[in-house]
Amino acid sequence: MEPLIKQILTSRVYEAAIETSLDEAVALSQKSGNRILLKREDQQPVFSFKLRGAYNKIAHLNTEERERGVIAASAGNHAQGVAYSARQLGIRALIVMPKTTPRIKIEAVERFGGEVVLQGTNYSEAADHAKALTQETGMTFVHPFDDDLVIAGQGTVADELLRQNPGRLDAVFVPVGGGGLIAGIAAYIKALRPEIRVIGVEPEDSDAMAQSLDAGAPVSLKAVGIFADGVAVREVGQRTFALCRDHVDEIIRVSTDELCGGIKAIYQATRSIVEPAGGLGMAGLTKYLRETGATGQTLVAINSGANMNFERLRYVAERTLVGEKQEALFAVTIPEKPGSLKTFCTEVVGERNITEFNYRLSRRDKAHIFVGISIRNNDERTTFAEQLTHAGFDNVDLTDNELAKTHIRYMVGGRSPEVNDERLFRFWFPETPGALARFLDTTSGNRNISLFHYRAQGGDFGRVLVGLEVPPGEEVELQRRLQELGYRYVEETDNVAYRRFL
Repeated sequence: MEPLIKQILTSRVYEAAIETSLDEAVALSQKSGNRILLKREDQQPVFSFKLRGAYNKIAHLNTEERERGVIAASAGNHAQGVAYSARQLGIRALIVMPKTTPRIKIEAVERFGGEVVLQGTNYSEAADHAKALTQETGMTFVHPFDDDLVIAGQGTVADELLRQNPGRLDAVFVPVGGGGLIAGIAAYIKALRPEIRVIGVEPEDSDAMAQSLDAGAPVSLKAVGIFADGVAVREVGQRTFALCRDHVDEIIRVSTDELCGGIKAIYQATRSIVEPAGGLGMAGLTKYLRETGATGQTLVAINSGANMNFERLRYVAERTLVGEKQEALFAVTIPEKPGSLKTFCTEVVGERNITEFNYRLSRRDKAHIFVGISIRNNDERTTFAEQLTHAGFDNVDLTDNELAKTHIRYMVGGRSPEVNDERLFRFWFPETPGALARFLDTTSGNRNISLFHYRAQGGDFGRVLVGLEVPPGEEVELQRRLQELGYRYVEETDNVAYRRFL
C-alpha cells in the first residue's frame, strides 16, 4: 500500500493535467436533503481523467525508453491522453485503433500528434496488434489501467478531493471500466480516510468488476454493452482487481436509462454534457439516493469525461425520462368501438400527461396502443397498471423492455398477413461503410428480409432490428451464418412487444 500512496503523492501529472474543480449540484442537494458534489474531470485538456495516468506513466520513462517512443491501443480517451502526453514530452506516440473507430476520434488523436494505425474490428484485436508492434519496435506499451504508475496518476483525483473537501464526506461514486480510476481513488482514500465509502458504478451490461468481485477473481465477459463505450471492458486488470477487492465497499449497477438520467442531472447542475461513462458516477449516486432515502450526507460523483458524440444526445434525451422514473411505457388493448379511447383517457390517464401515443388499426374488434405516461415514481407506474386492469383494459408494462424502447415505439404499424415463418433479431452493426452489405452477403440464401429498422444514435455501433422469413429446416444454417457474421445479436421472436405490435 505505502509504495502506491507515495507514487500518488509524487506523481508528475500536473506537468500536463490540471487540478479540476469540485462543484456542488445545488438543486439536487436541496431536493434530496444532501450535499451533492461533482468532481469535474471533464475540465482536463483532453476532457477526461485519462490524461493523469497516461502522463504519469510516460513521464517516468528513462532516456532510452523515451527515444523508442510509446504505443497504446484505444478507441477513446486513453488514446487522446497518451497522444497529448507524448506531445508534451516530445516523444513519438503510436496509437492502434479499431477500423470501426469513428473519424472524429481518429482526428482527435492526430490533432494531439499521435500516429494512428487502424487494425481489427474491435479493441481486443487492436490491443493484440499493439502488443505485437511493441515486440517488434521496442516501444513502451502504455496500458490503459493495469499499471501502477497509471493507477497512481488516476489516484491524484482522490488527493485533490480530500484537500478540496476536508470536512465530512460519506461516499464517493466512481465510474468503473478496467478499474484504474477506482483502484487509485480507493487505495488513497482508505489509507487516509477509511470511514469514507468508495462505491463503484458500472453499466448492467458491462459489469466486469462487479462480476469479478462476486467470483473472487477476474472474469472475462462474453460480451459488453456499447452505450458507455468508455467502460466497455471485457476483463479488468489483475492489479486493479486486487486493489478493488481490498478497498472498494460496493459496486452499483445501473441501466442505460438510469445512466441517461445521470447525464441529465450533471447537465442541470453544471450545464456541461458528459459522455455516457462520465455520467456513471452521478447515475449511481442518484440510484443510491432512491434506494436508501439517505439525507444529511455529503456525496461526491466523479465526472470522468465529456467526449460525447453530439449525435448521441437525441438518444440520451429520449431515454432520460424512463431513467429518472418519470415515464412509463405500456401496451394497452382497448375495444375497437366508439368511446373506448375517451374512457381510457378520462378514467385511467386522468390528470397524467401522455408523453407518447402510437396506434394503427389491426383488427375490427380490438386495438393495441403503445402509450407513454408521465409518472412521479415507480409506485405510480404500478398504480397505473392496476387502474388499467380495473378498467378492463388488458395491458403489458414495457418500461423495461429494450426492444420496445429502442425500436417498437418508432414503428408501431400492425402485422402483415403476407409474412410467414418470421424470426426477429436485434443486431449491433458497426457504424462503418459496408456493414449492411456484409450482413446481406453473409445471411443470403433461402431467407427473405421481412422487417428492417435502423435509427442513428451517434455511437460506434448501430442498433438494427431485422425480421427474417426462415423456412422450416433452415434454422441451423441461419445460426451458422450469424455466427460467421460476428455481429452481436439477440433473438426477440418471443418478445411480447413484437407479438403485440408487429
